[in-house]
Amino acid sequence: MNLLAAIPSPSNNVIELGPLTIHYYGILIALGVIVAIVVSRLRYVRFGGSGEMFEKAAIWTVVIGFLGARIGYVSTHTGRFTGRPWAALYIWEGGLALYGGLLAGALTLVYLMRKHNGDVFAIGDSVAIGIPLAQAIGRWGNYFNQELFGTPSDLPWAIIIDPSNRPAEYASFETFHPTFLYESLWNAIILVPIILWLEKRGKLAKGSGFGMYIMLYAVIRFLTELIRTDTTFRFLEISRNGWISIGAILFGAIWVWYMERRGESRVLYGIPVLLSPQPATVFPDEEPEPMDDVVEQDEPGETSTIDANRPSWSRKPPDA
Repeated sequence: MNLLAAIPSPSNNVIELGPLTIHYYGILIALGVIVAIVVSRLRYVRFGGSGEMFEKAAIWTVVIGFLGARIGYVSTHTGRFTGRPWAALYIWEGGLALYGGLLAGALTLVYLMRKHNGDVFAIGDSVAIGIPLAQAIGRWGNYFNQELFGTPSDLPWAIIIDPSNRPAEYASFETFHPTFLYESLWNAIILVPIILWLEKRGKLAKGSGFGMYIMLYAVIRFLTELIRTDTTFRFLEISRNGWISIGAILFGAIWVWYMERRGESRVLYGIPVLLSPQPATVFPDEEPEPMDDVVEQDEPGETSTIDANRPSWSRKPPDA
């Protein structure tokens, strides 16, 4: 195997600043959160929402979202915390269940926006770009932790994993699929551009952007789950998150279908766009309401009466 063609793993995953130890994982997660908040806020304001309201809701959404993500991970990887239950709080070691975080964060955001009369569908479209950008950044934290890689591979972009981080059944292999990289690139150069392209061309009704994000992200997550080596449960050779991804694809597709049928207009890039214009209702048998006769002035001191209900082309000119 030619290791010169493989991606090397980092020699360490922390920065030592005197007594302070900073984990690259935490730095990248924090950077992703900041990007998500900034981008989503700009989009929400562009869609006519309140930036101040978004900021208040975002704080609680991030906190509850992280809590949901950690609970989701710990509940499915209990063996990792045997003998040291306090390690469940060590987020910097890695271990966030994205679907758990999305569910907890989404419920929190919907509750807060409804409570403060915010636009739930507009904020869904706003985070449809912010969240995948955050994921694209945060996934590189898995690179520094040497985790969330796939099965052995000899592809040029395979990643070298240290022996201490390899699964027991693959201890003799040196390079693996970098599934974190696949997900990061998918979010950054496929998912986000597709949604922006559809938005710019007026192809998405209000609220559809969020459904597109769920559906497109679930596709790459399902594919990477087929080769990931960190799963603790499989049914019909599909992991727990693989089954959740299938459900998410269906949910996203149904959501987009419903939003498109709903067809509500919104403002994109400062231009009013009616995404699903409804044809005007025409009643051909309905007679127009009669207009009062119009009195026109012919000559000074003289008047003539013209029937205003006759077409202009059928009106006779006044006598000379």
